[in-house]
Amino acid sequence: MNDVRHGQVRVHGILSNSYKQAVRVALSFDFPFYGHYLRQITIATGGFIFTGDITHRMLTATQYIAPLMANFDPSYSKESTVQYLDNGEVFVVQWERVRLPGKESVGGFTFQVALYKTGTITFSYRDIPLSVDAISSAEHPVKAGLSDAFMVMSPSSHSADLPQQMIYEYHRVEIDIAKVTNYSAVEFTPLPTCLLHKSCELCLSSSQTSGCSWCHVLQRCSDGMDRHRQEWLDYACSEESQDATCEDYSRDSSSKSAGLANTGVIAGIAAALVLLLALILVALYINYHPSTASPLYLIQRRKSYWPSLKFQKQDSGYTEVEGGGSEKDSIVEAGPC
Repeated sequence: MNDVRHGQVRVHGILSNSYKQAVRVALSFDFPFYGHYLRQITIATGGFIFTGDITHRMLTATQYIAPLMANFDPSYSKESTVQYLDNGEVFVVQWERVRLPGKESVGGFTFQVALYKTGTITFSYRDIPLSVDAISSAEHPVKAGLSDAFMVMSPSSHSADLPQQMIYEYHRVEIDIAKVTNYSAVEFTPLPTCLLHKSCELCLSSSQTSGCSWCHVLQRCSDGMDRHRQEWLDYACSEESQDATCEDYSRDSSSKSAGLANTGVIAGIAAALVLLLALILVALYINYHPSTASPLYLIQRRKSYWPSLKFQKQDSGYTEVEGGGSEKDSIVEAGPC
């Protein structure tokens, strides 16, 4: 971070002077994460990035990129900072000289994570003054790795209760914390996912992936275990794709297109006949009633420009807030389908 051109690196004032805080940051490029393209991430003081769309109380549990998640407190020292840079090809976050509460005398931890436009992720460690397995997890989880999850609405067991939001962790990568030492690094190379395929043929026949199904109504390829899980359930994609082939979808589409085309022709002819009849009636009415108000109004409008319609732009009024009421969130680790 010290060697890059001046002005690219930003030291985040809030994160560098806070404890257990997280700030949402926009990326200048689409970052592919488990087949999903992210344009916003959340940087946390605790040595990790949260990648979810919905901020919830279990921020450290799922949907994270964690070079070293622990109970760091950047507010302890003026030397402690959380900084980042974005050059359009890579987004880097660095936790600089951050310390652990109760173990400040051990020294500061300095490490970073780099998110590349290609989807590659690297963890780099410069100063790790304490063995990671000796860091207490009593006040904060201690992790190093990746995780992703999906959120679905689960019907409540009681009719009067609202549906519960269930978070399912469908994949996790954990690195050996014994290898998190001074001047070490880890690189993650992304594998192709079913979401990569944009056609039925590639979805069902590609050698790059396995277990993929094509949902014709959504025009999406998936194994059913990704962030679009709720849509996959809502549109019964698993049932639709059973024993179905791309030829079946093509025949259905052709039949529907032909039916719609015939319907469109009939509707067009009917509309033309109605319009023609209306024009004849208007012409006859004007001819026999030249001095009434209505014909004069029609003639005036015909000679002038149609008035333009102006719509006032309204503020959407959306704000990011934490939900109130009783806790309805829970986590389930998704097993094989």
